[in-house]
Amino acid sequence: MDCRTSAPADPHAPNFHPVSSGRPASELFSELAPSDTEWACPGGFAVETQVFYNILEDGTFIWCQVIHSAVGVWYPTIQFTSKMYNPNTKELAWKSVNVTNFVTPPPQLDKRSSKADEFSITYKSHPGTDYPESYKITANLDNELQISLDIKRPAAVPGFKVGKGPKGGFSYFGPDVASPEGYVVHRFWPRTEAQGLVVWKGKAIEAKGPGMFVHAIQGMRPNLVAARWNFAHFQSNEHGGASAIQMEFTTTNDYGKKGAGSGFVSVNVGSVVLGGKLVAVTAETKWPGEPQEDNAEVISRATHTRTAQDAETGYPAPTELSFRWAAPSIFADSPGSVDATLTVDVGAPDQPKGLVEKVDVLAEIPYVIKTMVNYVAGTKPYIYQWLNPASLYVTGPDALVPGLSQGIEIKGNLYNEATFIS
Repeated sequence: MDCRTSAPADPHAPNFHPVSSGRPASELFSELAPSDTEWACPGGFAVETQVFYNILEDGTFIWCQVIHSAVGVWYPTIQFTSKMYNPNTKELAWKSVNVTNFVTPPPQLDKRSSKADEFSITYKSHPGTDYPESYKITANLDNELQISLDIKRPAAVPGFKVGKGPKGGFSYFGPDVASPEGYVVHRFWPRTEAQGLVVWKGKAIEAKGPGMFVHAIQGMRPNLVAARWNFAHFQSNEHGGASAIQMEFTTTNDYGKKGAGSGFVSVNVGSVVLGGKLVAVTAETKWPGEPQEDNAEVISRATHTRTAQDAETGYPAPTELSFRWAAPSIFADSPGSVDATLTVDVGAPDQPKGLVEKVDVLAEIPYVIKTMVNYVAGTKPYIYQWLNPASLYVTGPDALVPGLSQGIEIKGNLYNEATFIS
């Protein structure tokens, strides 16, 4: 009998491996494979989501989200949540329903589709057309809110992940990438078109406008994954259709380049759509204590440029945020760097601008997740959500958009979130 034991792991070895490091700029963009947006329904401790965000022609913002939460040996909890906010009337609709009889795949469909008693999301492929993929969402959440939406992906805006192959898109936690303690993965459709109808309190609202879709998994307890999140979602119909998105998380202090205590590493992934085409994919890691170059080849950054202490939450809430994207064009026939910036003033905590809601996370998440998430005593996770008019300033090769080398301003709408977990 062999009684040898492996040597103890080096406590200062890297125990976080971000998707945003170790790849050349030419390998950041990877087109999604069909399996990338299938429901994985992982066991253990994991939260998997599909979210469809859209900004309608009258400025109304809507999202539909399915959340699959696995908690160890317990039966998973599945929620359908929807939020709709009209910035003109300030009316906010918010529904969160624990669904029954969740199934993926539904009969005759694959695992990109799902259904339950309260909703169905049906994936369809339309090869060779201007819109090669679509989802049909129908939801009857209660007698106040009914949704019927067709979400289409334009052919010139492929879905993407950062990095090629089945491991593309993944950041890994733990010293051993082959046997990780946890992971985070995101796959995106960075620009979509929605068309349909939303009925709110008996009133029909025509739903038409651009948006994005993201499929994400947090493959460990959410309070261990991140201390902070930033999310930016800009859409405009100018210049043939434009979008700029960013998803950023910052690790807790337990995961970093030198093991526990070297954390608070920020991982940022983004993309830019111009002229109705996906033109750049960005990904960048911010290691604590290491400077970030202003003229780096690839830039993907969310910055709280001004903050103020929020007496209600106890967090240093941003009052102004800036987002920057820079990367080589993904088109071989339009070489050059695409560089985009966006700054938004969201006001002081007591005088906010465009604040949709300040979400007390523990009041919203299902009881089972609360029991598995041992938040530090005295900390309350909050998500700040804003919707504001915004301008994206972009430079790049003229072959992408005429006049781009001189710089263009694209006016549109920005939905963004800042999440504080600990």
